[in-house]
Amino acid sequence: MKLASLKSPESRDGRLIVVSRDNQRGVLAESIVPSLREAMEKWDQVRPQLEELFLQLNEGRAQDSFLVDVKDLHSPLPRAFQWVDGSAFIHHVKLVRMARNAPLPDFLETVPLLYQGGSDDFLTPTQDIPQVDFSHGTDFEGEVAVVTGDVPMGVSPEEALNYIQLFLIVNDVSLRGLIPEELAMGFGFFQSKPSSSFGPFAVTAEELGSAWREGRIHLPLEVTYNGEFFGNADAGEMHFHFGQLIAHAARTRRLRAGSIIGSGTVSNEDPARGSSCLAEKRMLEKINEGSIRTPFMKEGDRICVEMKNSEGHSLFGRIDQKVVKWSPGQ
Repeated sequence: MKLASLKSPESRDGRLIVVSRDNQRGVLAESIVPSLREAMEKWDQVRPQLEELFLQLNEGRAQDSFLVDVKDLHSPLPRAFQWVDGSAFIHHVKLVRMARNAPLPDFLETVPLLYQGGSDDFLTPTQDIPQVDFSHGTDFEGEVAVVTGDVPMGVSPEEALNYIQLFLIVNDVSLRGLIPEELAMGFGFFQSKPSSSFGPFAVTAEELGSAWREGRIHLPLEVTYNGEFFGNADAGEMHFHFGQLIAHAARTRRLRAGSIIGSGTVSNEDPARGSSCLAEKRMLEKINEGSIRTPFMKEGDRICVEMKNSEGHSLFGRIDQKVVKWSPGQ
């Protein structure tokens, strides 16, 4: 099943729609539940009705269906009570730590890294990325993520997988120039992690098929930068799987329905797979060529992130954003 959220002047949570498997048509689901946020809180109750509507839509039987225009869509959850991002790809951790001359933690391969991001105002999949100051070092980060139901405190990694309800792709925007100073203060990311965006469609595990196994999505994440190939790293190479990330987040607290857990930047050791962020590419240039050639994002630069199944069909739709200079009122 595929779900999305139409923009609405009446609700910051948008209007829930069910989307056809080919991403072409949608139908309002408000008669079942008004928004995806509320759907997550009533998932066991509303899922069968949403699945029936999805079936009708794909069979051409849904009344009042319409063509989907991604520009009319929010991120699937326009806001969420919880956005926790991990760093589950060890290769990425090594490179970005090297980039800021930071030592590798002793627990690198045994304890997941997590930070709590801002979740009150996600960007839409096609919304410009506003930059206050280009000296801040604007970067993109292509990721995958899951949305959970209510997760009990102290859940095991294996049990945690049972609480995953939906899957997403992410552009986690980072301001690399602000990160070292913020981390040096000892309180972690804040200003260096502005609003993220998500692919327009949230999907259930059935849409992933055999690609969803071992708590990982075994598909490449396609990243295009200014119209050119940048990376297609395999998301299945997560060192920590999603159950481990969720269990770590729920070690001392419950997670409420609609919590989003990110994988961190998708990263592979194979250089032919490219990268999913500029920081990695810059560090690889320094290691292999002795100097950094690639700048961080500047005004007008465009980032696209997409994931396709084994048949070449886009699962989550496309994140397609460009960087603009911020001005008051945006």
